[in-house]
Amino acid sequence: MISRLTASALFALAALAGPTGAAAPRPLTGEERTGLRCAAAFAQVAVQQGRGEAEALRYPPMVPRGREFFVRLSAQLMDDAGLDEAGIKAAAEGEARDLARSGGVGPIMPLCLRILNAQPGLGG
Repeated sequence: MISRLTASALFALAALAGPTGAAAPRPLTGEERTGLRCAAAFAQVAVQQGRGEAEALRYPPMVPRGREFFVRLSAQLMDDAGLDEAGIKAAAEGEARDLARSGGVGPIMPLCLRILNAQPGLGG
């Protein structure tokens, strides 16, 4: 289940990306949806790490790397897909809900950590 704190964290991060005057948004690519799913996973793990939950502590710290990943992804989605803050928030919340329905972050974290580590300046 997506926590209100996770949803709030995602929205706050989306707000950091700033406004856009782009054209109508286009559907997200599979790669973009995976990025959002990973951003949602990073946010959930960060919240759990903040609570000291043992399962989350087995992952590398998600703050600030996970947050920076989301900010960069948000900027990319604004530029490339034409999403605004509300569109990013809705898409990220949808991915977070799908994550919760599909068994949580455990199954996707290995892929997400590889994606995170491949980002310039964010690698582990």
